[in-house]
Amino acid sequence: MVNVGIVGATGMVGRNFLKVMEERNFPVDELYLFASSKSKGTVINFKNNKYIVEELGENSFNRPMDMVLFSAGGSISKKFAPIAKEKGITVIDNSSAWRMEEWVPLIVPEVNAKAIDGHKGIIANPNCSTIQSVIPLKPLDDSYGLKRVVFSTYQAVSGSGVGGLNDLERGLSEPFHEKYPHPIAFNVLPHIDDFLENGYTKEEMKMIEETKKILNNKDIKITATTVRVPVKYGHAVSANIELEKNFELNDIYQMFKGFPGIEILDDPANNIYPMPILSEGKDKVYIGRIRRDFSLENGLNLWIVADNSRKGAATNTIQIAELLLSK
Repeated sequence: MVNVGIVGATGMVGRNFLKVMEERNFPVDELYLFASSKSKGTVINFKNNKYIVEELGENSFNRPMDMVLFSAGGSISKKFAPIAKEKGITVIDNSSAWRMEEWVPLIVPEVNAKAIDGHKGIIANPNCSTIQSVIPLKPLDDSYGLKRVVFSTYQAVSGSGVGGLNDLERGLSEPFHEKYPHPIAFNVLPHIDDFLENGYTKEEMKMIEETKKILNNKDIKITATTVRVPVKYGHAVSANIELEKNFELNDIYQMFKGFPGIEILDDPANNIYPMPILSEGKDKVYIGRIRRDFSLENGLNLWIVADNSRKGAATNTIQIAELLLSK
């Protein structure tokens, strides 16, 4: 049994932390819930017990905690994760604050579990689209070598939290946008996070750099275009892949069937393929539309779908926590 803290406990991902922990029977002894001042006093149920949310402060970690899960934004993580770390508490952070720090392991348990060994007190959870993408890329890289990857994403509004959901729901009945620079209802926005000087967005650069770090392969050539679509839950990624070696499609299928976390939905004759609506509330990464790209040598196309609030955030975080316990 472990003592666990959750920072951002009243947010979408924080509540999913608790839901996934309950579903997976994570062995919690003492539970401490933290959020901003406006959520102070909120009562949350967990395993038939009621917990009162406390306001996060610099003294919040003066308790016997083994690990604390953060999902309250990068600025909060930058300020408070080092405080928890100095108290001897292991931090698992869901923001982008620590992902590209060389000394911080960036973990997808099915892909690079060994990278958690020797961690220095902070462990990062990757970007949601990156998580679902690296799971099928890992066996491809191991068996055939990845030469180049082109990501095109179709990301649900829940990736922006309740603000994104509100923009979509209100926009269905009236022209409305508050979270996004344009309406998302009946629209798509080729714009996730801020634009950078190189013309890419932060989200696109996250996918590029995080994929290389997780796969421990800086030589892969990667580009990305990330797009927000009017879907509530479930990100989709089109991955166009150039492999180093020749392959047989049947071998690719068999390899994916044996890899943890993957479920193949690929029967076009019967209109079976991964869709966000099928992934909602589930933890698998769904792969379909598996086919050769005949325009280049050793080319492969994949369509990858997963629930961004589950495997793309909360479930992967809890899997990291389980991995810590197993060590």
